[in-house]
Amino acid sequence: MNVIVITACPSGVATTFLASRGLVRAATQRGWKAAVEMHSQLAPFVPLDSETLAAADLVVVAASAPVDLARFVGKRVYQAPISQALPDPAAFLTRAEREAKPLTVATGAGDGAGAPVVPAPPAAARGAPKLVAITACPTGVAHTFMAAEALTQAGQGLGYPIRVETRGSVGAQDVLTPEEIRDADVVILACDIEVDSSRFVGKRVFRTSTSAALKKSGQTIRDALEKAKVLGGESGQAAAGAGGAEQGERRGIYRHLLTGVSFMLPMVVAGGLLIALSFVFGIEAFKEKGTLAAALMDIGGGAAFKLMVPLLAGYIAYSIADRPGIAPGMIGGYLASNLGAGFLGGIVAGFIAGYAAQAVSRYVKLPATVESLKPILIIPLVASLVTGLVMIYIVGTPVAAIMSAMTAFLTSMNSGNAILLGSLLGAMMCFDLGGPVNKAAYTFGVGLLSAGAGGYGPMAAIMAAGMVPAIGMGLASFIARAKFSKQEREAGQASLVLGLCFISEGAIPFMAKDPLRVIPTCMIGGAVTGAMSMYFGVQLMAPHGGLFVLLIPNAVNHVLLYLLSIAAGSVLVGVGYALVKTGKAELPGVTAQTPGKSWSAGAGSDRAAAGSS
Repeated sequence: MNVIVITACPSGVATTFLASRGLVRAATQRGWKAAVEMHSQLAPFVPLDSETLAAADLVVVAASAPVDLARFVGKRVYQAPISQALPDPAAFLTRAEREAKPLTVATGAGDGAGAPVVPAPPAAARGAPKLVAITACPTGVAHTFMAAEALTQAGQGLGYPIRVETRGSVGAQDVLTPEEIRDADVVILACDIEVDSSRFVGKRVFRTSTSAALKKSGQTIRDALEKAKVLGGESGQAAAGAGGAEQGERRGIYRHLLTGVSFMLPMVVAGGLLIALSFVFGIEAFKEKGTLAAALMDIGGGAAFKLMVPLLAGYIAYSIADRPGIAPGMIGGYLASNLGAGFLGGIVAGFIAGYAAQAVSRYVKLPATVESLKPILIIPLVASLVTGLVMIYIVGTPVAAIMSAMTAFLTSMNSGNAILLGSLLGAMMCFDLGGPVNKAAYTFGVGLLSAGAGGYGPMAAIMAAGMVPAIGMGLASFIARAKFSKQEREAGQASLVLGLCFISEGAIPFMAKDPLRVIPTCMIGGAVTGAMSMYFGVQLMAPHGGLFVLLIPNAVNHVLLYLLSIAAGSVLVGVGYALVKTGKAELPGVTAQTPGKSWSAGAGSDRAAAGSS
């Protein structure tokens, strides 16, 4: 059977490619000959020739964007939203073969010059559900806004009105109004950190991660419509519930930890840069009391760094138990800092305080007349007492010993250990570009800054390796221009700039299209960069800012060696991916439009699809 596959999505980027690739493979497995026409922004549109059209037995249209089907009047045509083709292309083709009908001219077209009937996606029907969403990631730089854009585009493509509020590093933007929340049928919380959900009590709420919303935005919306659950609690009183607003849902240790890190991060950045500024006047200038260098050190090291661990513990507890957890969490974090338990002790204190506050809120029943005292008196008192006693008599001393041993190891590492640690951290930073593995390595580095000079080396390796994927993909798009479309080269330019700013997510579009080549290449480059940075003994005072941190004197020691490490890894990634990327960035089936070769039925078509995926 000769089949024509047509795919189109509103953004015209990843979904169009993925759907066409899957359908071509499924058709080839059935022994069908498939010709493909994709409506995409990544390559010029090439319509099918008349010979291909005449020979077609079946036309399969997977589209959530307008497509002119007048050419196929009289042919057996099956039409459905592109989202239905992605999960199971083989089943999609089975339905197409069974349910396809001859395409007729739209009513009133008369002589047939009118457009054929092209049913809109089901969601576009009148009365489609309205959605609102919030996106938030720990650093609040890239994933937050990329996920918001992906959800917006997916909602438009599926025909669902959607409004997205972002909670990034600059605070809340495009804040949802009470009217929009009231009218919404479903709320999507695509958040890797804790956000106040008391506004949505009584609404159907669906929770997911920013990564899922970014990479599978259409599926996220469909899952939200199917699986969202009504959020319990009392509107506007999330604090009093101490976790009741979550209706007992378990959000996991990872999210609680990232919430604490997200609130701690600005404190670490500010403190580290202030300490670096004090070194402008000399490495030991801060020892002279009354000088500006001493004042900067007091602000950065004496205040910001001392508040770092209490903030971490306080907001881990906040993520678990809402506002009543903040006070016992910060008290436990301050004790951890004073006991020498550092950020590890702060993490432990945060979880102890959070679960203690949550337990008091849920299981301690009081008369209605004094129930209002719970969040402001009973919970802080009991949870703080429990957390403090556990930290002083049980947890503090052993965790302090672990921190002391870790600090001693970091400060006395030989070159072999340093290279190994740098390679591991560098590879982790490049594995999933802002995902759990990346965040685990980054959190480790940020936490070590509280250990003093011993933590500056790993932080330098982590930030250097984090810049490599985005810079490398940008370089690859310049080195092998013929293998990248115009839009991909433009994305490469943006990726290069984002990489210089230490925003690894600039490489996500390339990873999403070609993960089997991009991820290993980036991990090798990141491991090399991390190993070189640690071997050279580079130390970094601030955990963010990319190359712009170099503008502050003494923020980084061994500047030239640091730049060499970043350049080596980036060039390795750029050249490596330029070599392993196969073929030109063409649409699957486009090369088959030459006379006599319209139909693709073998591995060659599959390779073309793989090369542009």
